[in-house]
Amino acid sequence: MTALQHVKLGTYYVVHLPEADDFDFWRERARALVQSDVPPDRIAWVEPGGSGDLFAHGERRMPVPPMDARPVRANRRFVSLAKNAILHSDPERFALLYRLLWRLQSNPRMMEDKADLDVRRVEELDKNVRRDSHKMHAFVRFRLVESEDEEVGEHYVAWFEPEHHILRANAGFFMRRFSNMRWSILTPRGSLHWDTETMSEGPPAERHDAPGGDPMEDLWRTYYASIFNPARLKIGAMLKEMPKKYWKNMPEASLIPDLIAGAQGREAKMVEKGALEFEERPDTLAAIDKAIHACRKCPIGQLDNHAVMGEGPQDAALMIVGEQPGDQEDQTGRPFVGPAGQLLDTHLEKVGIDRRAAYVTNAVKHFKYVQRGKRRLHQNPGAKEIDTCRWWIESERAIVKPKLVLAMGASAARGMLGKTVSISKVRGAPIPLEDGSELWVTAHPSYLLRLDGPAREEQARLFDADLAAVRARLEDQA
Repeated sequence: MTALQHVKLGTYYVVHLPEADDFDFWRERARALVQSDVPPDRIAWVEPGGSGDLFAHGERRMPVPPMDARPVRANRRFVSLAKNAILHSDPERFALLYRLLWRLQSNPRMMEDKADLDVRRVEELDKNVRRDSHKMHAFVRFRLVESEDEEVGEHYVAWFEPEHHILRANAGFFMRRFSNMRWSILTPRGSLHWDTETMSEGPPAERHDAPGGDPMEDLWRTYYASIFNPARLKIGAMLKEMPKKYWKNMPEASLIPDLIAGAQGREAKMVEKGALEFEERPDTLAAIDKAIHACRKCPIGQLDNHAVMGEGPQDAALMIVGEQPGDQEDQTGRPFVGPAGQLLDTHLEKVGIDRRAAYVTNAVKHFKYVQRGKRRLHQNPGAKEIDTCRWWIESERAIVKPKLVLAMGASAARGMLGKTVSISKVRGAPIPLEDGSELWVTAHPSYLLRLDGPAREEQARLFDADLAAVRARLEDQA
């Protein structure tokens, strides 16, 4: 009886895979089944440890493709995704990949269809596996195991709990990275052992098989605490990149709750320390202008540039704060005269705010740039540089005494608040300041210049809405 007759009679094939991550075995069997015209619903794929009872009467012998069978078609994208997706822990992954391979024979461009449910699912499996591998690279922590045998030398052991079958696929990464070190990686799915010459595999392990710590961890924790920067703390992003389930295997994780709890206080001390470096606060705008031209308190002031003082009425009800001068501002000595300033003027006029009645300045007084030939390319100021310059922006605000301050961009907002905030979360509503004035936060006009199409139209709409809210608030306080 031929393979085609088997199919017509309802033969059900059961394929037992020797390893859960064996792509080559799956590919060989899948190619034979496709060439034998066996549809996806007539195959059961069983990985090690999987149940085969439901398929006890299935045909375990593989069909022999006919001599004139057509070659199996599979494009590069499918093969690339399949090699990763087969490492996933989803027991349906083999059936999914075969179904995609089967459909590719009649629709070679199917992998380009982003709306196809099978394509979307295999892309999701690929993404999950790549993420799991990334976490393994980042969060494996080796601990020294002392040996009584002097010939054995130092041996390092790590415990990791992968979500998918990625252990064997990542062996090369750790072999190359720690080629001169004897190590073992233990996981619930298996283990790897490297003796500086040969890689070997071992059975699954349990957590208690790995050491709980070593003397070097105290030094590592001290180092981690010393480099922890509270000014750059973003808890949501940190938890996304370093989920709590990995913390138990990381010695520095025990410090994280206390470091987070004390971050705001440490950040305030950093800001205060920067402010204490200055002497008595200037009492006139002219004095500030003179002082900022002589200021070399941060690296920006030591570049080949010129300080740019704010301009506008000394009793303005509105203070507009940007990030820093640009190339044109540095050359003219005036704030917001370049492309971003011209765009700002357009939007201010659109909502009915007279720029001439506002005091316009920047959170950082010097132009930070990197030289590229004859061009000076803008660079964002760092948190330390912004905090150092808070002395000047606070001095300006103390003299002008505006009722409202409009901070444009994250740097300007930090210059006013002493901490980093998310523009999308705080825009459109007043933030009370300690002197009774209000802070309003919006995007910087240079952000709009970097966009085009619908994205720019939407951001311009939000920018106008923020400016209109400021104008309305000014009218209420008039």
